[in-house]
Amino acid sequence: MSETSSSAVALGPRIAASGGFDLLYREGMGLIEAVAAYLDQEGREDSRLLPREASFLYATESMRLTTRLMQIASWLLLQRAVNEGEISRENARTEKEKVQFSATPSERGGPGYDHLPEKLRTFIDQGDRLFDRVTQLDLIERGKLPEVAAGQANGIADQFSRLHAAFKRSE
Repeated sequence: MSETSSSAVALGPRIAASGGFDLLYREGMGLIEAVAAYLDQEGREDSRLLPREASFLYATESMRLTTRLMQIASWLLLQRAVNEGEISRENARTEKEKVQFSATPSERGGPGYDHLPEKLRTFIDQGDRLFDRVTQLDLIERGKLPEVAAGQANGIADQFSRLHAAFKRSE
């Protein structure tokens, strides 16, 4: 690196403002709409047919899913407002600090989980994957590299680690 280019390039804002964000936004909002429609209609019917233990778990998991999706929606809407110039990045950062992402359970399952409707379990899986992508993008946007658990492949974090290692060697 030359002395004039000693500051790092901010990749987060570029990723968040890219066409990839538009796809993520549409996917996120589409999932939110699909889950809301399911829980309001078909899901109500499905929940009435469940055994007692699974019925309690259905209520818990559906609440957890809707909470997580609302956190994602808040983040996506703030990011879109920044991308469209409606608010500054600094204002969005302040507002994003108010959005506390809840942790993804380390394991799904347990008593009654297999009795949950397949459609709800599919929505939970989709919500978890979307949540992971949004939280990684949020970390990148804030200038922090996502942490990678030992033995876990993570494409974005892996690429950033390689870039970091490559540039560190050239200093």
